[in-house]
Formats: sequence, C-alpha cells, structure tokens
Amino acid sequence: MTLTRSTGPALRHGLLRTGRWSLRYDPRTVLVCTVIAALAACAMVLAIGTGTYELSPPEVVRTLAGNGPPGAEFVVLDLRLPRALVAVLAGFGLGMAGAVFQSLTRNPLGSPDITGFGNGASAGALVAIILFDAGDAQTAIGAVCGGFATAAGVYLLAWRQGVHGYRLVLVGIGASAVLGSATSFLYVRADLGKAAQAASWMIGSLNARDWGDVRIAALGLVVLVPFVLGYARRLTVLEMGDDSAAALGVPPERSRLALLCAGTGLTAMAVAAVGPIPFVAMAAPQLARRVTRAAGPNVLPAAWTGALLVSAADLATQRVTGSALLPVGVVTGVAGGAYLAWLLRRERRAGAV
Repeated sequence: MTLTRSTGPALRHGLLRTGRWSLRYDPRTVLVCTVIAALAACAMVLAIGTGTYELSPPEVVRTLAGNGPPGAEFVVLDLRLPRALVAVLAGFGLGMAGAVFQSLTRNPLGSPDITGFGNGASAGALVAIILFDAGDAQTAIGAVCGGFATAAGVYLLAWRQGVHGYRLVLVGIGASAVLGSATSFLYVRADLGKAAQAASWMIGSLNARDWGDVRIAALGLVVLVPFVLGYARRLTVLEMGDDSAAALGVPPERSRLALLCAGTGLTAMAVAAVGPIPFVAMAAPQLARRVTRAAGPNVLPAAWTGALLVSAADLATQRVTGSALLPVGVVTGVAGGAYLAWLLRRERRAGAV
C-alpha cells in the first residue's frame, strides 16, 4: 500500500484509489479469494445441515436469518454453527501461518506442523490439560506459551549471524521430534481419563466445539491478521534475500522475528481451538499459489484455502461416516499424506529431488 494524492475514487488496472490512499492489487488474486471464500461458505452451510436432524441449505440459511423451521434454531445456532465457525477460523489461521513460514524459510516444507511450532503449541496445551486440569482459556494460554517457547528455542538454535531458512527447517524438525517424545511422556504419566481426553484432542477434532472455542480462534485472527497483512510487503521483499531486503529499506532480522512471532501466534490459537490439524498449513499456501499464479507469499489466498480445506474435511467426516465422531485431523492427515506423496513424485520427475 502506498500513499498518493487523488481527486476522487477510481478503480482501474489493479489500483484502487480513494482520497489520499491507494492500494495495488492483483485482480486474479481478488477473484480467487472471493471464489474460495464462497466455496468455504457453501461447505459450512452443507456441514451445518448434515446430521440426524437434517436440514437443506435453504433451511439452514433461513434459520441463520431467524426464520427457520420449528426446532432448527437450537440445532443450528447452539450445536452446529460453533463447530462450523471454528473450522473456518482455525483453517484460516493455519493457512495464513503456513504462508508466513514457507515464505520466511523459502521452503515448501517450512510449515509450522513440520518445523515443530505446531507441536510446541500442542505440548503446551497438553501440559495445561494433563498437569493442571485446565479449561478452554487455560488450554489456550498453554498452547500460546508452548508455541512461543518452541519458537524462541528454534530461533536461538538456528541463529548464526542471522537465521536462514534451511537452518530453521532443520532445527525445527529436530525440535518436532523432541516435542513428540515429550508428549508421549505426558501420556504415560497421565491418568486414564486425562490421557483419553488429551488423545482425543491431539488428533485434531471439531467434536463438541462451542462458542468459547469460537472466541479463542477469533481472538487470534482479530489480533494477528491485520499485523500479517501490514507486514505482507516485507514478507515479499524478504523472499528476495537479506541483502536485497536491506537495500530496499526492510530490516531483515527484525522483520523476520516479528513475522515468526505472528505466525506462531496464529498457529497456537488454531491449535488451542481444535487441536493440531495436520498438513493444512503445508498444503494451503502451495495450492493457493498454484491457483492465483501470483508471486509472493499469497497470505490471504492461503488463509481462505486453509478455511476451505478444514471446512471440506469437516463435511467429509460427517458425510462419509454418517456422524460427526470422526476427528477432522484423520481426514486432513490422509489427504495431506497423499498430497505430499504426489508432490514428492512430481519434484522427482522434475529432477528437483
């Protein structure tokens, strides 16, 4: 975004002007975001209408508008809408966090669930659940603390006259292995009831989500999304390398640290709301970039793609099994594993691996 003088509103050639403000944009990216958001909304409506008390999409929309069939208001607004909203919000946060991390590391494997940041948030939440018998708010605090503690440790271990992408990925993978062992130890030390609760949460589940989980997921987005969008230009410049970024007036290490904290916060709040949902943060930015065909981190398209992926996975769990008991993390894990295998096969054919 740049400040310019303008005599009146105008919209042409990817430039929006209103008063003194001007905003450059890619028309294809705007169209892609609109289409993906519409698809996510459709998946959300279909998921809300699925269940023992089945509702058609028009009935769901009428109920949301306050004019639904008898008995539908409780089912839609109190039971199903929080679950659907959490799916969209958590997917949005994971997709944006994945775009930030992959751009910072300049590596498609540099997503928070691969480099340990998601595992750090999960470990922090498990400590709160198992050791302190925490509720929703305390679990969210534990996830945020665990995520930031992991980010600090990985950042310091990867530091060597600055932090470079490949070192961040390698150290993060090591941290992920250590944290996986730590969570296994927590399971062993926990009593049966808490271990079962933690195991259900660790799979990544939207079951029994309520308005408290919606508030947790929404809080992270309200605070961090404007920050990430404000730093999007710096993220694009950082992809050119530290020397080029410094020459263009962008402090590389300070910007990288700020964006690393923002991505960690987005991941931690999503994990606090639904547990770790695998592969969404890795796949969403890559799918978004293929659709937009635009250079740069594509943070907004990646965020909406993440929202669509989680909403579609939630719909699939209910349509395939006939109930909402299957954790959404199972679906994203299977689909993400297939996607990763396809990606590696494609890179091998291209001679990249």
